[in-house]
Amino acid sequence: MQTEVIVVAAGSGTRMGSAMKKQYLPLDGAPILVRTLQTLAACPTVHRIVLVVASEDVPYITELIEAYYLSKIGDVVAGGRERQDSVRNGIAALLHDTEFVAVHDAARPLVTPEEVEAVLTAAKMFGAATLGVKVKDTIKRVDQGQVRETLQRSDLWAVHTPQAFRCEWLAEAHMRAWEAGYTGTDDASLVEWAGYPVSMVEGLYSNLKVTTPEDLVIAEALWRARKEIDIQ
Repeated sequence: MQTEVIVVAAGSGTRMGSAMKKQYLPLDGAPILVRTLQTLAACPTVHRIVLVVASEDVPYITELIEAYYLSKIGDVVAGGRERQDSVRNGIAALLHDTEFVAVHDAARPLVTPEEVEAVLTAAKMFGAATLGVKVKDTIKRVDQGQVRETLQRSDLWAVHTPQAFRCEWLAEAHMRAWEAGYTGTDDASLVEWAGYPVSMVEGLYSNLKVTTPEDLVIAEALWRARKEIDIQ
């Protein structure tokens, strides 16, 4: 079964507060994006990667691919105005015989090959799946500064990427959303909106999204700790 991954790396990362886009900041000596792509390329069932970047970054990305000998990169395409537009551009670059596709955020470099394989396996069994973790904290719904409701924590999950789907399901969901002017919070929400069930696969809390300077410090520590364990 032909399986591809769309890596979304077109964001500006304004919350990082750095002159450089967050996906290009170094993580243990290499750009975050490179670390993400290296992990995805190490997954046995991933055949091809479509990388979606800002149009002005395409030349730099080409240099990165050559400099780090990144494998399985099938296409580099320009992103859109919003993340949803970028994913839709990535879908258009998939091969015609692709059966399953995963979507992953470039700023999640700590995902493991085992997590990627697990969510792909679930998608092949059920049609759609997302990675996530159970919520640890008590979650309250707040309106105008006042607590309105305390939600049942046992039912709540924090959703990660990758998220994986039958290719036709994801393509249909994105096209219908574009035609209807509907914006989802993630790709799984679009597939849910289109009427398809999505399975949850429990992942690791370490699969954090690097968004703020604090996240980068934590990611660096986790990366180095993981590397030390691998050496041992």
